[in-house]
Amino acid sequence: MMFFGYFYIGTIFLLVLSGSNTFPIVKFITQPIELTPCELCNLVLPIAKTLIARNESLLMEELGIVICQQLHLADDAVCAGMINEYNYVLIEVLRFSPLSTYEICGVAFGCLPQADIPALRWNVTLPPSSQSAPSLAALSADDLPSQYILSVLHLADLHIDIEYKPGSNADCGRPLCCRDGLPKPGETGAGFWGDYRTCDLPQWTAESMLKYIAQNEEQIDFIYFTGDIAPHDVWQQTQDKDLNEIFFTTQLLTETFPNKKIYPCVGNHESAPPDLFPTTNATSWLYSTLANQWIDQFGLEEQTRDTILKGGYYTTTIVSKLRLISLNMNYCTENNYWLFINSTDPLGQLQWMIEWLQYAEEHLEKVHIIGHHPPRMCMVSFSWAYYSIVNRYQSTITGQFFAHTHFDEFMLFYNETNATQPISIAYITPSFTTYPNVNPGYRVYAIDIENSVSVLDHRTTILNLTATNLYNKTVWTEEYSAKSAYDMIDLSPQEWNKFVLQLENDIDGETMGLVYQYFMKSATTGAACDRMCRKKLINCNLKTARAQDATFCSEIS
Repeated sequence: MMFFGYFYIGTIFLLVLSGSNTFPIVKFITQPIELTPCELCNLVLPIAKTLIARNESLLMEELGIVICQQLHLADDAVCAGMINEYNYVLIEVLRFSPLSTYEICGVAFGCLPQADIPALRWNVTLPPSSQSAPSLAALSADDLPSQYILSVLHLADLHIDIEYKPGSNADCGRPLCCRDGLPKPGETGAGFWGDYRTCDLPQWTAESMLKYIAQNEEQIDFIYFTGDIAPHDVWQQTQDKDLNEIFFTTQLLTETFPNKKIYPCVGNHESAPPDLFPTTNATSWLYSTLANQWIDQFGLEEQTRDTILKGGYYTTTIVSKLRLISLNMNYCTENNYWLFINSTDPLGQLQWMIEWLQYAEEHLEKVHIIGHHPPRMCMVSFSWAYYSIVNRYQSTITGQFFAHTHFDEFMLFYNETNATQPISIAYITPSFTTYPNVNPGYRVYAIDIENSVSVLDHRTTILNLTATNLYNKTVWTEEYSAKSAYDMIDLSPQEWNKFVLQLENDIDGETMGLVYQYFMKSATTGAACDRMCRKKLINCNLKTARAQDATFCSEIS
């Protein structure tokens, strides 16, 4: 999406420079050009800034649509929709960002380390370490009576598509398919229950999955819902459309789980356009709705309203000794173009988190953190600041739960001064949607509420989409339990690190293949991941929780 935005601006200005005879230049720029995305970006952005200064934004939008169509970047509807949605934001960013052309292009296309950009460098202030909250050893679920174990359902990335049409074109060339048109000759149409191709989840499949959970997971104590409601029709998102989808999904969840408390966070698809969250009150249309829905329907306390209205984040006490911090991680990613204007701890959210972690430490509380984007996918300063916070409060933070990737992952955090010492673990829960090429799934965590308030085990269940479409009935698979599948004593950071070292020492072995199979939610086997793929998965995913961190990932990437 970022490349689309900059390529769109670049082609507009090449067209403007060519004069009124548009066809020759359009024909010319469809020919192969030996330019990297960064080189092209650096070539055209100065022209873009000049035209913005001349108030030529309307011309930019009109010409952008023409060029997008001529270059077949997308079909007419997607071209018009995407440019209409993102045009204003890109212009505002180029007008007000303190970043130079070279720096903007470097961030946009990853060709310049963000640490080399002074305007993007910042950190947070951490209180000195306290000795009042000693780290507690992890226990096994077998060691605790059932009344001391909480069962937590984690739902992530629902992306329910109410326009899904069985038998339609599932490979349509748009960001989202399975809605209309006929399949190409020799190809099958969209499956009734869903499709592995560029498609989101049909409404009836989502409803059937939630019904199955409600009927078969009888011990659920509460629910973490880490965002992404709208489908991937990113070229036609509007505020009204997003709000309708939020109302629909909220009602569906509360009707399915009428007696369960739901703790949500904000996904990047909750905004219109997706990913874009300004730090002004321009997002009040979303946050006022979320505050009402989360408090009135999901059961959050009234005291959470102020920070939800400010930026879609909050803290609350779940049970005695367990505090939840729900972050809005949309204020950390470079896909949120507004951060190109000012990325320094947007809304003061990290400093706010530090204050509550300090409070928790002083009051002997343990803390779970939920958010949509994993911190590895944030801008560098935010990501490294978050990592430092986890290091400082490693005895207080006993659970981290993220989403967004749609895959089944975890991330280890290490001591900042000793990269061999694991200090925390973050889980990335698999998606409800099939997008892209995965089975739908959900996860249940067993939480020790008596001692460390940490994860004792987690269990993942998937809908076998191939079998479900074949037999025209939902076919469920208890995919795996982490402790059982990986033969772990417990799920402490130390045990996870030991497990990862075992994977490294047997990179071609069956267990590493199993890790990749579960990563893909059993939509494929471990054989699909060769040695380089496996090394990347270990070093750049499982062992790396910071953006642009070369500690483990440098040689691989």
